Amino acid sequence: MKILTKGNYYGTQRSELSFNGIVVSKYHYTEPQTAWHYHENPYFMYVLQGNMIDGNARTKTLCPIGSLMYNNWQEVHYGVKESKEASGFHLEFERDWLKQKGIDHHVLEGSQLIEDPQIHVLFGKLYSELMFPDPDNEISVELLVLQICDRLSHRKEMETTGTPGWISSLKELLHYDSNDLTLQYLSDQLQVHPVHISRAVPKYLSSSLGEYMRQQRLKKAIPFLLDPNFSLTEVAYIAGFYDQSHFHRVFKEYFRMTPSMYRKRILKNGIC
Repeated sequence: MKILTKGNYYGTQRSELSFNGIVVSKYHYTEPQTAWHYHENPYFMYVLQGNMIDGNARTKTLCPIGSLMYNNWQEVHYGVKESKEASGFHLEFERDWLKQKGIDHHVLEGSQLIEDPQIHVLFGKLYSELMFPDPDNEISVELLVLQICDRLSHRKEMETTGTPGWISSLKELLHYDSNDLTLQYLSDQLQVHPVHISRAVPKYLSSSLGEYMRQQRLKKAIPFLLDPNFSLTEVAYIAGFYDQSHFHRVFKEYFRMTPSMYRKRILKNGIC
C-alpha cells in the first residue's frame, strides 16, 4: 500500500506554499484512477476544475467542481477523474502541528464531504493567499487554518451534544432548495415556529440565518468565479444573488475585494 508523504499527491504539482507544518498546494490531476493509498498527514481537497470521485472501503463520493473533501491520514482511498481536465487545491497539516496548537485530533477523524458554507468561504480566502504570495502569507494562512479547525471543532461539539432533528433538515433547505427562502417558508417546511428558528440558528449554525445564507451563495459562486467562461452576471445569477451589485457587495464584505479583483488575482496565475 503506497503512503503519500507530506506535500505529495497524484498528478502534476503547479504550486506550493509550505511552512510551520502547513502545506497548501495546487495539483493538476493526470491519472484516470489512482491506486489505493493513504496519506502521511490529514488534508483537505478543494476541486477547482472538473469532476472527481473519492472512494474508500465504505463508499464512493462524487466531488464535482467546488466540492471540499476531507481525508483523514488513516483513510485508505483512491481517486477517479470523471472529466478530461481536473485540478485541485490541497490544505495539509502535520499531526504535530495539531498538538502544538492544542487542537484535539478527534476533530479531524474520519473522511467526509464538507458542506458547511463558512468553511468554503475560508477556503476561498486561503486559495487567494496561495495565488498572491506576499510577506504576510504565513500569518494569514495559519490564521485561516486555525479558523477552519475551530469551525470543525464546533461541528464536532454539536454532533456530540446533539442537535434537534430539524436542524439537519434546515441545512438541506439552505443548501439545496431553489425557492425564495423566507423565514415563513422555512417555518412551513420544517413545521417549526419562526421565533424558535431564529433563536436556535445562532447556536447550531454559529451565525445568523441571513449570514449563513449569504455564505451559502458565496460557496456556490466561488467555483464559477474561477471559470472565465462565466460572466460575473451569470455567476451572480447561478449563486442566487439578486443581481450583480448584490453579489459585488456581499463578496467584498467577506473577501475585502470585488469578485472581479478576486478573479483577476486567481486567473493571473492560472486555475490549473
